Amino acid sequence: MNYDGVIFDLDGVICFTDQYHYQAWKVIADEIDTPFDEEINNRLRGVSRMESLAIILENYHGPALTTQQKEQLATQKNAIYRNLLQQMTPADLHSDVKQALDTLRSMGLKLAIGSSSKNAPLILARIGLDTFFDAVVDGNHIAHSKPHPEVFLKAAAAIGLPARRCLVVEDAEAGIEAAVAGGFNSAGIGVAATAKGVTHAITTLAQLPALM
Repeated sequence: MNYDGVIFDLDGVICFTDQYHYQAWKVIADEIDTPFDEEINNRLRGVSRMESLAIILENYHGPALTTQQKEQLATQKNAIYRNLLQQMTPADLHSDVKQALDTLRSMGLKLAIGSSSKNAPLILARIGLDTFFDAVVDGNHIAHSKPHPEVFLKAAAAIGLPARRCLVVEDAEAGIEAAVAGGFNSAGIGVAATAKGVTHAITTLAQLPALM
């Protein structure tokens, strides 16, 4: 096999919570009278909560916000988002995704999550994958979010493999950049399929077993 392990980003790869992120950030943007649309929301893929807020505030023209006020807005957004996540069920895990994961598991591969989200444990629990992966490294375990490679390097270490033996699966350009920086090969799906430095372009996780 080319790889002994696979490290997955969570949102946009295993499941999709873009609509919940959008709804939560829209509440915050409206509250501070700042433009926010799907195009801006797409720029938030793979980056941390505070970095996402910084992107949204690029269009903000109101009174200057203190660091404490920004942290309060980010905390408020997360509370709204976590409440929306309660709507998720195992039915939100697409059957093709689950089949691909089961196939990779049957091949004896180590499987990990490498996500910048601090809500990864909640999301995995809601979709029934809280005990599936060999390791979960998320925003609660890192000091630097993507495009820094920390989350992937820690995920590889958690499954006992060097970067060169792991394939990173990502849907965001920042994630592919992080993979390259960490010395990982990558499989890009969605916009990440055409990102600079991506190793494999895929359209579905069902293509992963053939890459192994």
